[in-house]
Amino acid sequence: MARNSTVANFTAQDVQALRKETGAGMMDAKKALTETNGAVEAAKDLLRERGIAKAGKRAGRAQSEGVVGAYLHSQAGRPVIGVLVGLGSETDFVAKSAEFIDTANDIAMHVAAARPQWVSRSDVPEDTVAREMKLIAAEARNEGKPDGIVEKIVDGRINSYYRENVLVDQVFVHSDRFEGTVGELVQRLAIKMGENISITTMARVEIGEA
Repeated sequence: MARNSTVANFTAQDVQALRKETGAGMMDAKKALTETNGAVEAAKDLLRERGIAKAGKRAGRAQSEGVVGAYLHSQAGRPVIGVLVGLGSETDFVAKSAEFIDTANDIAMHVAAARPQWVSRSDVPEDTVAREMKLIAAEARNEGKPDGIVEKIVDGRINSYYRENVLVDQVFVHSDRFEGTVGELVQRLAIKMGENISITTMARVEIGEA
């Protein structure tokens, strides 16, 4: 398959469409479109070659196994932080693997540091999203932005809000271990294990003040 190293010709909407069709993560979809110079069908083929598109097709399969990842931070003079994260899998064989358990614990560590409020975008209450979008729109108008582009500004900034507050959209805190979002970290594991894997729940407790 021919690759083109010139500036890619695609939009954010193209990335979202490719993600929806293949189940790929944002960074994977963007990389595929970049490498194929915006050619959508070629990007789909590239994702299939890398096994990424298959992960999306597995997403509907039942998860009846899994582990609870844990992280505890306790240091004199600093808050005590405890985190539990549920990571679901299809089989007990995968759930008991060292890499699966380590990933669950790594995600718990991330939660301790990054303080996400929700696991996924679907967990964010509708009234919270509506209020945030209303505030963003008002802020944009106060900045003197014309009404014609306020909607685009709202779309961009609400995505930033998700990246700050939604676990799977957050960039993993230890880039030396993995470069990408927490959601993409889980997707990479799902591709490697050949199973539907996802974060099912999280709980973060903090005692004391910094």
